[in-house]
Amino acid sequence: MSAATHPAGPHGAAAPTPEQRVRLGRRAQQLAAVSVVYNCVEAVVAIAAGMVAGSVALVGFGLDSLVEVSSGLIILWQFRHALPESRERVALRLMAISFLALAGYVTWESLRALVGPHEPDTSTVGIVLASLSLAVMPFLSWAQRRTGRALGSGAVVADSTQTLLCTYLSAVLLLGLVLNATLGWSWADPVAGLVIAAVAVREGLEAWRGEACGCAPAPGEPGCS
Repeated sequence: MSAATHPAGPHGAAAPTPEQRVRLGRRAQQLAAVSVVYNCVEAVVAIAAGMVAGSVALVGFGLDSLVEVSSGLIILWQFRHALPESRERVALRLMAISFLALAGYVTWESLRALVGPHEPDTSTVGIVLASLSLAVMPFLSWAQRRTGRALGSGAVVADSTQTLLCTYLSAVLLLGLVLNATLGWSWADPVAGLVIAAVAVREGLEAWRGEACGCAPAPGEPGCS
């Protein structure tokens, strides 16, 4: 069909047809389900390994995975509706709350680790887990962002940013665990964690204001700024 029939989307591309929106909605749900399952496993492993090693970073990483689970569940809730666009604003607000909750927790634990006499043991399990997440999460985030932009869904794009933050946290965790294991630099992880928290605050505020993407609006709905 011509561009005159379907309004232009982002970057001049034709907006998705109703059939394409249904297909993209299914893909968003599938990606969210993959994220939920992976992060459930990640959370259990990270929290257990963190408790064994006495690692605040690992336990915090596991709790971040639970935030990721909530993010995926929000997307599944939104796209179970016949008109997911009608739940877009609520989904973005819930996503914003999860971003800010993550930022608050990471900030608190980072400050506690910096000022307290905290020296975690080496965790081989944690290093392997962080490496695996660092390899997997960027691809999942890319797929979520691409789908969200095609749909014009700020919530799906915000979910992809949650996944990308998990990638950054994986890198931070891996660096902290390796530096602690090799050089005894237990302060490296909490310092980087504070940077991640600042990014999470910014993303949370943007999601709250509905600025999670530069994507095309759904039919009849206001677009993202």
